[in-house]
Amino acid sequence: MFTARGWSYSDSRRRRHRGAYRVVRRRGRLARLAAVLVPLCLALGIAFIVTATPGELTVGSADAGGRITPAALALATSTPALEPTLPPTRVPTAVPTLVPTLAPTATAPLFKPLLPDNLILAYYGNPLAKEMGILGEVPPDQMLGKLKQQAATYATADRSRPVVPALELVTPAAQGWPGEDGLYRARMTPDIIEQVAGWAEANNTLLILDVQIGLSSVPVEVEALLPYLRRPYVHLALDPEFAIPSGRIPGEVVGSLDAATIDGAVHTLSQLVASEHLPPKILIVHRFTDTMVTNVTQITRDPNVQVVVTMDGFGPPALKLAQYRLYVRDQGVGYSGIKLFYHHDQPLLTPPQILGLDPHPDLIIYQ
Repeated sequence: MFTARGWSYSDSRRRRHRGAYRVVRRRGRLARLAAVLVPLCLALGIAFIVTATPGELTVGSADAGGRITPAALALATSTPALEPTLPPTRVPTAVPTLVPTLAPTATAPLFKPLLPDNLILAYYGNPLAKEMGILGEVPPDQMLGKLKQQAATYATADRSRPVVPALELVTPAAQGWPGEDGLYRARMTPDIIEQVAGWAEANNTLLILDVQIGLSSVPVEVEALLPYLRRPYVHLALDPEFAIPSGRIPGEVVGSLDAATIDGAVHTLSQLVASEHLPPKILIVHRFTDTMVTNVTQITRDPNVQVVVTMDGFGPPALKLAQYRLYVRDQGVGYSGIKLFYHHDQPLLTPPQILGLDPHPDLIIYQ
């Protein structure tokens, strides 16, 4: 039979070889026969193409027996005639709407900052340490459900601004042994950070990376977290309690950070916001003693970074409220925050009590 590749004698290898042998033996007679038949076949093929309808002349068309016809072969290998044709119908495609953007400046930021128009409600901890806080104390689904319920409670109690939930992951975490590098802190692996980041993304919450440096330094640890801080929903917290002096162990003494060190983090975040065209970052500074933050009033104010001083101690309500007045109202910088401890605050302050503080908290953390 005739195919696009030429004559095929059979689907059998043995018969195909015999057919090829016959062609060699009868070369002289076949040559003479071809001299007569080839012109005749060409003439018949041209006549067929001229008279055939367009629907019959499609590449790969076959006869009733499923074979490719000579007309189809001729069409596939010849140059089509130039005939007027209608333009093809265009399939509509979705085109993204271009949104004009402006370079961030002090007076016209690219994105509206979170504070003070929102109230941030965060759950604190680490999935590897149940005792560190609510974030790792219970299974993720249960924890996230509880966070939503807690946020709803505050939204009901204060309808003046939206409540934005957040997850505050401790990384690195201070530890009581030196580790391989002798810095008394353990960085979380990318898998752990991405796991919590995935929870945040799936539940439309913020992610706060809480830094406990041990014997390391703020610039080194913030640099390690820059790949995550480039994401618009990721923010930073510094915990001076675990910034310990050389020769001491986390937990033995309460550490300290100076305003100059905190300013370095402010500067790094501000540069990141400007270069990556990000919304203003939040920088949380935890505090519950005088010496935890030295020269606190000298912390730089930057339009790209919203600094929140958070009263981080636990105890009875009278003590917590006194510390809030001292470290947030009287010595605060920027915005106000408070941390509550589910297991150590006896009794736990209620949402109406928290919302009645002066100044009103911009950030509420549960550990």
